[in-house]
Amino acid sequence: MLDQRFYWGTIRKAIVAFGSMFNGITIERKDSAGNSVQIQKVPLSYSPKQKFLAKIRQQPNTDETNFQVILPRMGFEMIALDYDPNRKISPLQQNRTLNSSTSASSQYAPTPYNISVLLYIYVKNQDDGLQIIEQILPYFNPDYNLTLKAIPELDIKNDLPILLNTIGFEDDYEGDMTTRRAIIWTLSFTMKLNFYGPVSKQGIINRVVANTFRNSDLTNQIQSITVNGSDNTGNAILAGNVSYIDTFIDF
Repeated sequence: MLDQRFYWGTIRKAIVAFGSMFNGITIERKDSAGNSVQIQKVPLSYSPKQKFLAKIRQQPNTDETNFQVILPRMGFEMIALDYDPNRKISPLQQNRTLNSSTSASSQYAPTPYNISVLLYIYVKNQDDGLQIIEQILPYFNPDYNLTLKAIPELDIKNDLPILLNTIGFEDDYEGDMTTRRAIIWTLSFTMKLNFYGPVSKQGIINRVVANTFRNSDLTNQIQSITVNGSDNTGNAILAGNVSYIDTFIDF
């Protein structure tokens, strides 16, 4: 079973697709008169929550400019990978494709798994956070579908449903008035992914041997046996006292 090396980059493709969804979010800041004074793109990175919070705390409190550059910001990370029995199908099903007139490729049915991903939104004030959240929520009702090219060799494309499960909110303000404030939104997502095994190559059957015979008890009926296999020839063996004629059919 494990003597074939293969790698389809399934998890990597899913993580990249997830990040690309949130890579173009921007926020707008206005003055007291309602005029737009700044439009800022929100940076996105793959990073754990605690790592980013540690980075914020390490910034000097006297340099407010550096802190404005850091926030707002978004980060995400994969936290779990679980088998999904609800999407299981028969393992005997196969995907097949014709490579040429002499060979074909096949692959057994995929194995379903769910990937749990957390998206973190770090902002300094409430309005920035609300702008980001409002640009995300309308697309998840409660899921959003992406299309992944899972197996290029077989031209297999999969829908990747992404479900929004929960939304959390916390205000990481502690300490005196000189301590920086970080408002954190946490969105929990589930991606329904399929893992595919190796691709097997097979020959094409271009000749079939059919044994046509007439039974003495069924004089007016003719039965035939069609040989199926993965090689170029097939043989049928008949047991019993019957008379038959070998027939060769070329394709």
